[in-house]
Amino acid sequence: MSRDKASTMDADLKTVFGKPVPELHEAAAGHDASPALARALELRSFLALTEEQVARVRDRVRADMDPDRDMGDLSTDKLRFDAQWLEAALEARDGYRAALGELLRTMPPPAQQAPPVHTAQLRATATLPPSAAPAPQRAGAARARRP
Repeated sequence: MSRDKASTMDADLKTVFGKPVPELHEAAAGHDASPALARALELRSFLALTEEQVARVRDRVRADMDPDRDMGDLSTDKLRFDAQWLEAALEARDGYRAALGELLRTMPPPAQQAPPVHTAQLRATATLPPSAAPAPQRAGAARARRP
């Protein structure tokens, strides 16, 4: 995904999780990473990709509208398509920003986050004396009926 691309919410992630984004990605790769961190980084990757799309369309429109460019190269169809593309990219960006912002707002502060709980599988090692073990039933033996 977009690990190396910056996003407009990287500072918010650093504030909430206490580490810069590259360190958060390293922490998320560990087996004890919190689900909230994984979700936040996933949303951040989507946001960074969408922001890159917005920037590409913006730069393309700017290049098309450059004052030094030949006026004969302008195309209303191309500009209309770019406007639709930009609208879709901005809507997606706003959605990802809202989702990531909501996740960061509803998370407990890092000091209150419980560390992952690791439970050990306990094994019983005691053995019963032979007299306490139930007697095996004989194969094929019929059980006596109760009156």
